Amino acid sequence: MRAHQIMTRQVVTVSPDTTIVDAANTMLERHISGLPVIGAAGKLVGIVSEGDFLRRAEIGTGRRRARWLKFLLGAGRDASDFVHEQGRKVGEIMTPNPYTVSEDTLLEDIVAMMEKNSVKRLPVMRGDRIVGIVTRANLLQAVAELAREIPDPTADDDHIRDRIATSIETSDWCPFGLSVIVRGGIVHLNGIITDERARQAAIVAAENVAGVKEVHDHLCWVDPMSGLYLNSPEDDKSAAAG
Repeated sequence: MRAHQIMTRQVVTVSPDTTIVDAANTMLERHISGLPVIGAAGKLVGIVSEGDFLRRAEIGTGRRRARWLKFLLGAGRDASDFVHEQGRKVGEIMTPNPYTVSEDTLLEDIVAMMEKNSVKRLPVMRGDRIVGIVTRANLLQAVAELAREIPDPTADDDHIRDRIATSIETSDWCPFGLSVIVRGGIVHLNGIITDERARQAAIVAAENVAGVKEVHDHLCWVDPMSGLYLNSPEDDKSAAAG
């Protein structure tokens, strides 16, 4: 998927001259956490977000640095902090030159950019014009939409079993002696693992196959050094209940 498929198209923006009070009220009224800032020429010049309101004189959260640290950082840093904490207009507290993406940017690249630069939103540009914005909420909506179960006409037990087996057997963590039994969409996984992380991976692989209703874990853990053998937590629980 690409940016244009999940982005919010009706972008709420402000100008550098917008007061921080108006910007804050807009964010509260629209239930959004960030606003692109558009300059006089209609070009994107920055972003103002919730984070820009954290260090403010009004609420007593301005930075208080030790004198020696102020000396090391220099007067310029202290001056910048003062503007950010006391500024009355968006242009004085916004993050300038924000990271952006194009309409065709892949979601994996969007996520990588968000993680690398610790940002929660990316304006989507067509040339020098903003046409949308992608936020973490948009990504969450995409996951929820794509994760909905879609009926599969070939999701009978045999097809389900083959798909699960293929998915797991091609992995490096495939359990030894893997056996997959499927009856009425209910899956039973059997085999031997030497790393507990492989248990959850196998369960997830099975859950991701269309038509699966339940997954039962019968994977046994074995210590390759001592030969210690443990049943699956599910089997131990069943044995204790019986």
